[in-house]
Amino acid sequence: MRVAEYVSYDAVGLAELVAEGEVTSAELRAAALEATRAVNSRINAVVETWPADDEPEPGSTPLAGVPFLVKDIGAAMAGRRMELGSRLAAGNVARADSFLTLRLRRAGLVTFGRTATSEMAYSITTEPVLYGATRNPWNLERSAGGSSGGAGAAVAAGVVPIAHGTDAAGSLRIPAAYNGLFGLKPTRGRVSMGPDFDELFSGLAVPGSVSRTVRDSAALLDQISGPEPGDPYFAQQPSRPYAREVARPPGRLRIGVLTQAWGGRRTTAPVADALSRAAGLLESLGHQVEEAEVDLGADWEEYVLANARLFTANLAASLDELATAFDRPIDSSTLEPATLAGYHYGQRISGAQFVAALAIRNRVARSLAQYFDTYDILLTPTVPELPVSMGTYTESAQTLDGLGWIDRVFDRSPFTMPFNMAGTPAMSVPLTADAETGLPIGMQFAAGYGLESRLFRLAGQLEQASPWTGRIPPVWAGNRTGR
Repeated sequence: MRVAEYVSYDAVGLAELVAEGEVTSAELRAAALEATRAVNSRINAVVETWPADDEPEPGSTPLAGVPFLVKDIGAAMAGRRMELGSRLAAGNVARADSFLTLRLRRAGLVTFGRTATSEMAYSITTEPVLYGATRNPWNLERSAGGSSGGAGAAVAAGVVPIAHGTDAAGSLRIPAAYNGLFGLKPTRGRVSMGPDFDELFSGLAVPGSVSRTVRDSAALLDQISGPEPGDPYFAQQPSRPYAREVARPPGRLRIGVLTQAWGGRRTTAPVADALSRAAGLLESLGHQVEEAEVDLGADWEEYVLANARLFTANLAASLDELATAFDRPIDSSTLEPATLAGYHYGQRISGAQFVAALAIRNRVARSLAQYFDTYDILLTPTVPELPVSMGTYTESAQTLDGLGWIDRVFDRSPFTMPFNMAGTPAMSVPLTADAETGLPIGMQFAAGYGLESRLFRLAGQLEQASPWTGRIPPVWAGNRTGR
């Protein structure tokens, strides 16, 4: 299969070709590697590719035989490197598969490499010292987002139709918005974090994916969701597969729109205009749309402080473990400024302060939950501005302490993190692009706990109504191998 043909299919479409015997999984893997070679020198999304393993049984699942990439954090594969984007963990090889990896393998996905992440997934751009910065395929001077920026850039550029990522504060939805993709953060407990973890970052982090089509993410969630032995909690499984929900009408939904973010960061004009057009599209589809005022459940300052305490205390514990395992120092030779500042801040968090931060998490979750009694869906911009220029975050990290870094990140991405605290599902949907720059703009839709099915039905409807989904960016322009 030629790369030009390969990049025109989504994951479900490729799997259908394999099941029908029109192409083999080995041929798809070869096309994915060719696509990687064609574009990766410009976007730096894939940090390593692996030799072929045993090929999966063709046609056994809706994704069997499809090339796939995992993020450099959050999906341990026995015998493969997982370096967490950090010099501190350079050379780390996973000893065993995570439950998620086992499910990806059972799904028949052909995982052939790993994608870039910001160090320890601790930024909303992807510019680690270890492997260098990942660039946006729509404009190489702009960021691909983070921390799943490698996944976002790889999928947008056609290397793979869908890729694994994680989301603790928007790390799937922000790259989805920056790269013109669909990205869903599942409900807390939907996908097992075991066996090594019961939860990550105190329940803020969840695994998921970014994809060019809605049905691909739905098909993957069908394969990876559900509890494993020892999980502390889990979300109830849906009555129908998510892949079937995409084609079902969502009904008439009551949608509350939050235009301006908590904390005072103003939504920029291009994004506000896109939000207005998204609201108009929803109304034209028969939904009831109205502006909403949503109480976060905490003052912005105490909300940021609580998150800083949760993130940095967890970070400090992880870094201590890595330093011991590799007999490496925790200093500027192994860690970037923001991560090192977070480590030092986290070391000073007391047990009482950590428990108080969990209480803020509960307040935010309870406050947001009440709005899902009033509205079926909450709509916000995914981020209040267009994709930022390269270096925007790395330059500011030089002078910030641990609290200052979290404040900086949340100020630039205020819409996503509350739904991590609440544990509710939220998705970024590519509906339009900025007229002046051509950069994609994502809209975030959030639903109540466990209601991914509702989001998939709406996303399926929006995908049919919007011309954006599935576009291939100009990184292919002039490339003889590509389009």
